[in-house]
Amino acid sequence: MDLRTAQALVRFGLGRRAAEPLPSDPAGWLLDQLDQPDPTRFDDSPTTAKGLAALREDRATKPAPGESRAAALFKEQAAAQLANAVTTPAPFRERLVWFWTNHFVISRRQGACAAVAAAFVEEAIRPHVTGRFGDMVLAVMRHPAMLLYLDNAGSFGPDSPLGQKTHRGLNENLARECMELHTVSPLAGYTQADVTSFAKILTGWSIDLKADPPGFRYRPFAHEPGVQTLLGQPFPPDEGGGVAALAFLADHPATHRFLATKLVRHFVADDPPPDAVRTIEAVLRDTKGDLGAASAALVNLDGAWEPGTKLRSPMDYLVASVRTLDIAPDQIPMMGILGGLGQPLWTAPAPNGWPDRAADWAAPEAMLRRIDWASGFAGRVGDRNVIEVADNALGPLLRPETREAVHRAGSRRDAMTLLLTSPEFQRR
Repeated sequence: MDLRTAQALVRFGLGRRAAEPLPSDPAGWLLDQLDQPDPTRFDDSPTTAKGLAALREDRATKPAPGESRAAALFKEQAAAQLANAVTTPAPFRERLVWFWTNHFVISRRQGACAAVAAAFVEEAIRPHVTGRFGDMVLAVMRHPAMLLYLDNAGSFGPDSPLGQKTHRGLNENLARECMELHTVSPLAGYTQADVTSFAKILTGWSIDLKADPPGFRYRPFAHEPGVQTLLGQPFPPDEGGGVAALAFLADHPATHRFLATKLVRHFVADDPPPDAVRTIEAVLRDTKGDLGAASAALVNLDGAWEPGTKLRSPMDYLVASVRTLDIAPDQIPMMGILGGLGQPLWTAPAPNGWPDRAADWAAPEAMLRRIDWASGFAGRVGDRNVIEVADNALGPLLRPETREAVHRAGSRRDAMTLLLTSPEFQRR
């Protein structure tokens, strides 16, 4: 394994799975994943209709703790998502799915989201990771998971018929987070008046739990009438005005710059090199937000092939460890482990998602959690040669010091613990 192949596996992918065949052309292998259809298939594919039906049933029956249909659905679908990360033959594409899921955060801290969290990934994120950013934004903002998480389902225009009747008004959460965290960011220089206008534009974007099937519903009687101005641009009333406003924000120059910075931070360095950011920004601008083109441009950045500049998040670390030992996903409680390591699945503490810098994951307590977990997990090494496992996983990234420590370890379990907790295994 050469250095470029090793970097393709750990920086762009999710770590090598045991001794899987190595790509002869690492960059070509990555680019091919962008060109080919997503290989992910689930035995029981998550859908919004299933999730909202489970939520509707729970609200009607008020089940005892542990008997919630929505909670059971969440557990089953979350396990399937993690298993897919372990077994996928297209790990670069899967990394992009998780990157964009963390960009457009929904969290089961808002309890109703749990039932539709997996459906959100499969319906709003996965189909668009190599498509147009504007299409992803629209799918996300119309998805019941996001409408529930940021409370837009209950946002009423003050001058709408329902607003006048119920005296309920705007909820600005979705509008604010869409601008601040999902599209233009504060780089655009928007004001509170812009947030309020955008919130009015998005009134009526709601959910119908009673429908068959339940799902997104535009409620014209909750929509604020009249033209609204956002960042100096007028937008007409009704649902079409919201669609137009999202398209405007998705293709805004500030959005291109913001997305480029996040992509470079994730794939190159915690402190994004300005030249790399400008390169990805130009691709997004020139292609009108083509995420496949932007992802391909990342592969062609020299800085993205420099080893050891990024620290694996707990999820990265767990998935890479399970792939390294080729453990069957159903033989390990991955959900519980993620919680113990500090990154419970789809449970980000705030709408800005999980951090993407080493400093946020490298606190002494967090590192001790990894060591404690690795010591237990290393017991699964069996009779395998740990040096061979290390070479398969890291190739030229394996430091001589780590190789010597693994060689001198008193047991296979100690050797595997040393490998999994080594600096080079924890970095990507």
